[in-house]
Amino acid sequence: ESWLEQIMFEIEENYWPTQPDSLSGSDLLERNPEETNPAQKADDTGKTERIYRSTLPETPKEKDYDVVIVTCCGDGEENLREMIRDFRRTLPCSTRVINLREFPFGGGCLGCLSCAVTGKCVYKDGFDTYLREEIQSGDAIVYAFSIENHYAHSTMKEYDDRQFCNGHRTVTQGSPVAYLISGDYSRERNLQMVVEARSEVGGNYLAGVATDEGDTAGAIQALADHLIFALEHKACRPMNFYGVGGTKIFRDLIYTMQGLMKADHKFYKEHGIYDDFPQKNRGTIWKMKLVGGLLAVPAVQEKMKGQLSGVIVEPYRKVIAGEESGAQAEEQRDNQK
Repeated sequence: ESWLEQIMFEIEENYWPTQPDSLSGSDLLERNPEETNPAQKADDTGKTERIYRSTLPETPKEKDYDVVIVTCCGDGEENLREMIRDFRRTLPCSTRVINLREFPFGGGCLGCLSCAVTGKCVYKDGFDTYLREEIQSGDAIVYAFSIENHYAHSTMKEYDDRQFCNGHRTVTQGSPVAYLISGDYSRERNLQMVVEARSEVGGNYLAGVATDEGDTAGAIQALADHLIFALEHKACRPMNFYGVGGTKIFRDLIYTMQGLMKADHKFYKEHGIYDDFPQKNRGTIWKMKLVGGLLAVPAVQEKMKGQLSGVIVEPYRKVIAGEESGAQAEEQRDNQK
């Protein structure tokens, strides 16, 4: 027991991180007013809450885009409401706000797989039609929510589940997405992964995430600028591990379950998602068998020693050479002008 007490004492004295700003409400009141952030207040537990007020000016709506803001903003979420207001002000195009709390959901996804065959949800609340005609019809989708229990309000989760009426089809592929999030997003590693992976697997360009953790107005302005840039230039980026891995998982799943997932199977065939099956590369497979047989010979092994790395990077050399020649041609055109 004395040994344990000594260990705990050492931890508290030498290793336990101090939090000088985590003061109680009375402590905050006793501090110098000039040292207290006027954009913060303390709740009953002593936790400081960031207060954001809309500050960005109104921007003329000169761009012909339809941006849909999907939110689950409720009473008491002033920060999120002000963030949405600022975002709509500074975005130079029309926006529509859809509050999921106002939709009469009949319930969550039942997992009945009725939509897998017909493409229609078994619920009669009209959500599948509403989703396709009111939300997915926009040029871009912006999700806005406050962090609750490491995610969002339950209506956002219900919205996610009910989107299974689209099966595993990337129906919004090519359209950008963005997020307005109120809360400690920088500490929510799992939520960050969900945000990135959803856009990657869905084939959507992630224009960014604006939060109220720091310079909220600056983050909102940057997000609006980036979203408009993505719309104007049809921005896209190569898939990362989430996108490639997720797509292949769904590809293999739908190919195996094509008898049941008929709508998904038809979509995957029409969009060439099955085209990268490694089983179809019969020529490459036989070439590798030949190379493997040759490398089994000791004399060939000795001759090929040190050359394998050059073979591996050869495709990248071609790409780099092409980029360099393109840059040189562009430079010559500029010089001629």
